[in-house]
Amino acid sequence: MLPRRLRPGDKVRFVSPASTPDEAGVQRAAAILKSWGFEVDFGDHVFKKQGPFAGSDDERAADLNAAFRDPSVRAVFATRGGRGCYRIADRIDFDAVRSDPKLLIGFSENTILHLMLWKQCRLPGIHGAVFEDAENNNALRTALTSSGAFTIAARGDELTATLTTRGRAQGRLIGGNLEMIATAAGWALPELAGAILLLEGIDMRTGQTDRIMTMLRKGGHLAGIAGIAVGQFTNFSSGALALLRDQLHALGVPVLGGLPFGHGARPVSVPVGLEAKLDADAATLTVAI
Repeated sequence: MLPRRLRPGDKVRFVSPASTPDEAGVQRAAAILKSWGFEVDFGDHVFKKQGPFAGSDDERAADLNAAFRDPSVRAVFATRGGRGCYRIADRIDFDAVRSDPKLLIGFSENTILHLMLWKQCRLPGIHGAVFEDAENNNALRTALTSSGAFTIAARGDELTATLTTRGRAQGRLIGGNLEMIATAAGWALPELAGAILLLEGIDMRTGQTDRIMTMLRKGGHLAGIAGIAVGQFTNFSSGALALLRDQLHALGVPVLGGLPFGHGARPVSVPVGLEAKLDADAATLTVAI
């Protein structure tokens, strides 16, 4: 289900399906979107705080579904990650999504929403939207408004660049935050056979990383994947990186590390759920948008 690309005058809405965002940061992002010609509005509970969440589960789910149900809203932006998307991923109004598909833009915790939307509706989305610099803003604007080939080059100075192997792969780019992929296993994780698996993470301990990867591999969740696109693993130890290398290389598929997706410096937005070509030899990932 391919949502139409955005045009000037379209309305986009910010919602907070996870934790409460910094209001000033959201307003800066809104100003950028307005400068691109979009109308911007906000969910009813977008700045609410209830413990670690932006309101109750009912309120966060209601804001997300209101955006999916509103025909005037053409794209839905998650204000941030944090905690809480996993509590409401199965409460999405999938019938509304199928009847009027629109892009969800978010990453980190929002990975589980992307996974569930692909599993239930085959809906692509955009992993990202940090509005930190011109490179990301250009990538995000292209992903929102254009069609064609979207190519991202790996960065040799990223920690995960050392995970790169050789070879090429083609398949749908599916994934995102590794913890959320593991959280989704068994209920919100779609079939990954034939896919290029996107991985990124933050604050993951050595044992935690190895246990998650072991569960995903031994549980059969990674069976038949075509390739692995590794983004930024932030606050990640050398020991954790070594164990991640062992786990990924054991899958016997091309691995491209060093991609600028995640919580690190100058992250870039990338479409997910669309056909992609991974070229570990050329250190590029190309997504058809």
